[in-house]
Amino acid sequence: MKQKIIAIFGLPGSGKTEVINYLMKKYNWPKVYFGEVTFDEMKKQGLEINEKNERLTREGLRERYGRLYYASQIIKKIEEMPDDSPILVESLYDWQEYLLFKEKFADDFITVAIYTSPKTRYERLARRPIRPLTFQEAQSRDYAQIENLFQAGPIAMANYTINNEGTLDELFTQIDKVIEKINQ
Repeated sequence: MKQKIIAIFGLPGSGKTEVINYLMKKYNWPKVYFGEVTFDEMKKQGLEINEKNERLTREGLRERYGRLYYASQIIKKIEEMPDDSPILVESLYDWQEYLLFKEKFADDFITVAIYTSPKTRYERLARRPIRPLTFQEAQSRDYAQIENLFQAGPIAMANYTINNEGTLDELFTQIDKVIEKINQ
């Protein structure tokens, strides 16, 4: 079996980090995280990590280096990793990134969208211990990611979609079923 590149994506608060962490722990699979590119740049510039700076940095890097900057950086990381297990990709957002990954990895690029209603996501984002968001910040981030990063395309074209309105156990049961299908 060729190495699988499994991208888990969804809007903020959908549960993608929970799924990634679960899969990393259960299978000991490595991950690459698009957000690392943003955080590395913010550290380099000495910026405080908050929603406003994250957005400015994220959009600024894409404006300065092109829409495929993040994907090209992540693909480099993937190419440097051992190819003995699937690699998880967290936070692929942009439609052009999706297309580049499809071109590069073809059928070995598998996508899983985590869908959660805005109401549920905003409640989760307000409660999260790291980088909590207010309702207005969460909604603004959704709009920015849909309008500026074209995130709806990859979600709409996902190989698998999980509805995450329930408990973590229900979420993990769903992702286990998806992984069984991928491994067939």
